Formats: sequence, C-alpha cells, structure tokens
Amino acid sequence: MAGIDDVLGWARHQVASRVPKADLDQRDPDYIREQLPGLWLVASLYFRADVRGLDRIPVEGPVLLVGNHSGGNVPPDTFVFTLAFCSYFGVERPFYQLAHNLVVSAPPLASLRKFGTVAANHENAQLALKSGAALLVYPGGDYEVFRPSWERNRVDFGGRKGYVRLAREAGVPIVPVASVGGQESVLFLSRGQWLAKLLRVDKMFRLKSVPIAIAPPWGLVISDLAGHIPLPAKIAVEVQEPITAEEVLGADDDVIHDKVIDSLQAGVDRLAAARRFPVIG
Repeated sequence: MAGIDDVLGWARHQVASRVPKADLDQRDPDYIREQLPGLWLVASLYFRADVRGLDRIPVEGPVLLVGNHSGGNVPPDTFVFTLAFCSYFGVERPFYQLAHNLVVSAPPLASLRKFGTVAANHENAQLALKSGAALLVYPGGDYEVFRPSWERNRVDFGGRKGYVRLAREAGVPIVPVASVGGQESVLFLSRGQWLAKLLRVDKMFRLKSVPIAIAPPWGLVISDLAGHIPLPAKIAVEVQEPITAEEVLGADDDVIHDKVIDSLQAGVDRLAAARRFPVIG
C-alpha cells in the first residue's frame, strides 16, 4: 500500500505535469492591443487606477520589476500595473509576469498567457530576461498576498531574496514597484499557514498558505482557490528609483534586498498616507 509520501509525490507530479511550459511566443501583442482599451476602462472606473513613475523604468532592454503584492488570487495590483505598463511603453515591448503554477495551469485563466504570464520559477525568469524583456516578479508570493488586511501597508517578502541572484546573473537593473489598495479589495483574516500544513497542500501544490477571508460573493472564504469578486478599492502604484545593474553586481544579496524593501516600504508609506479611508482611497 502506498504511503502518504508516495501519494504526495504523485500529486506533485500531476500538478507539475499540467503546468504549461514557458513559451514567450504565447504573449500576443495583437490580443493585448484589442483588449487594452476596455480593460483600462474597467481599471480606471472600478479601481480608480493611479499609476505613477513609469518614466523611471528604463525605456528599453531587460529589467526586473520587483513589487509588493496584494489581493489574494484576484490581485488588482498586477491587473492595474500590467495595463499601465502596456499603455505607456506600447504592447510591442516584451513584458512578462511570473505567477503561481496553479494560476497559469487553470483553464479559465489561459488568456493571461497572452498577456505574458508564465509560471514562477527561476528558469522561466531567466528565459524572459535573456530575451530582453521586462519581467514583473512578486517575491513575497502567497506569503505576502494573503497577509491579514490589517497588515495591508507592510511590505513582507518572508525573507525571500532569490530575485537578487536572478538580477545579478542576468546583469539587469532592479526597479521596485510599490502599490497599495489590493489588500483592501478583500478582508483577509489569516494566512492559514497552519491549515496549509494540516492539509499537506504545502507539499502537494507549493502552497504555503490556505487563507481565511471574507469576500463577495461567498462570504467566508477558505483557500481563495475559487477566486472572489474584489471590492472596488482604489489601487495606487508608484514606481521607485532603479537600482542599477552595477549596484546589484557590486553588493551582496542582503544589501540589495534591504535596499529594495526600504524603497518599497517608503513608497507604500507615501501612498498610504494619501488615503483617507480603506477601499474609498
């Protein structure tokens, strides 16, 4: 009889085998061009999108965009920033976003691959940067995106620093991208890390959190795998000053990581200070 480790191993294999291989050609500029006006209208009206500092991003060449992350499995910060980037630089500029395996393998979300979404792993990230693209990463992953909503203005990658090595290996600058509002689009009560361990989904699906939240249309939500309807929180994004490739190359991981966190937290604090009320902005 198979033991629990055998069952977990089989489950991991099943999930991994269903993750589409990163194919940068799946990004479709024509599709983005068609969808952009309507989606930007939604972002502008529903989320009252406010994106600043795009001129701080190098106008060409590969660059690693590092953001703080909010909003659970329906993150409005990614939605808003992706549309703003494509509008500002044009759909022809190659731009990719890393996402969890479960996101890129979900059939209803297949259209995200046309926008440049690929599975979050080191190999895919290297592939995108070597192609000369801009790449958006959220090192905090599910640890940060499911943090309790009362910690909504705290930048917390959970100690993850692999993005620094990625930038150093690729020889690219790091541009921090700060955002607020996403964690107001749903009320997260707990990351549910204890629940992830209890259900063993940390072993099967690389999920470190099974969040507990309150969100429409379900009311009480456990896991957020079915998604939710985000509240119309105002989303504000501010691009910070770049950290040059030379700076990344000349300092160790901790120094660069601390600089990124400090830059993001300062940006988040500025954006949060301008808000009068949660959701309303």
